[in-house]
Amino acid sequence: MSNGYPRWKRVLWMILGGLVLFSVGKSLIPELLLAGKDGVAIVRVEGPILDSYQTVEELKNFADDPLVKAIVVRIDSPGGGVAPSQEIYNAVKRVRKEKNKTVIASMGTVAASGGYYIAVGTDRILANPGTLTGSIGVIMQLANFHELLEKIGVKNLVVKSGKYKDIGSPFRPMNEEDRKVLELVMNDVHRQFIDAVADGRSLDVAEVEQLADGRVFTGQQAKSILLVDDIGDLHDAIKLAGELGGIEGEPRVLEVSKPFSFRDLLENTFLGSVRTFATTHFPTPLLYLWVA
Repeated sequence: MSNGYPRWKRVLWMILGGLVLFSVGKSLIPELLLAGKDGVAIVRVEGPILDSYQTVEELKNFADDPLVKAIVVRIDSPGGGVAPSQEIYNAVKRVRKEKNKTVIASMGTVAASGGYYIAVGTDRILANPGTLTGSIGVIMQLANFHELLEKIGVKNLVVKSGKYKDIGSPFRPMNEEDRKVLELVMNDVHRQFIDAVADGRSLDVAEVEQLADGRVFTGQQAKSILLVDDIGDLHDAIKLAGELGGIEGEPRVLEVSKPFSFRDLLENTFLGSVRTFATTHFPTPLLYLWVA
């Protein structure tokens, strides 16, 4: 014994401390060795596209990083709001044009509608054989309760300054004039989607129009009609991004760690179908969304 402390306890603590240092070193040393090495960044677009801010910021930050030579946008989304889908698409194109960096799209389980819109802004698109993609179209879903309200004796009173100010209201029937106005909006947004696909995939507009009826394709089918470039998984996309970015050997992979969110957990686990998201979570009924 020394100073009243058993020797075996000191040895035990030294062994435990050594094990802790070994474990920490084992996890940190590879990172330290890779620090300062050129790499490929991964930006994930997952779930319904509700907002573009975080994704656009990640793209911008990686684009500004001189050590990031290429970016893989991993898409696992049925699409979502028209505007946020377009904002992410535009951010992808800025990375390519202003920063001259390669951007590769890697499709997961589903990359449809707004998810596909984002993909066509990249340099190359890789899909798994069974990925569901395409769904080039627009959807607007509006509930209508006027018959129910009439049955229970509830009247809706509206004071408006314009003829179409309450267009799409759930409290009155939609007339033919209303429908024509909304169809003009839909057709314009649909045309924007078609033009983006034609430009991004180097296809004639007429070719895209034949495919732009909202249908989905498997990754294998999409490749045969030139909507995607190659069949491959995330690993293949990272490898390709590294090669096109001029990185020799296995590229360093960078990714932003996202904080745990109870809201995301509840939405992804318990809220069910995409239709639920479409009708209750989007601030606009105008969507680039595949509704299964």
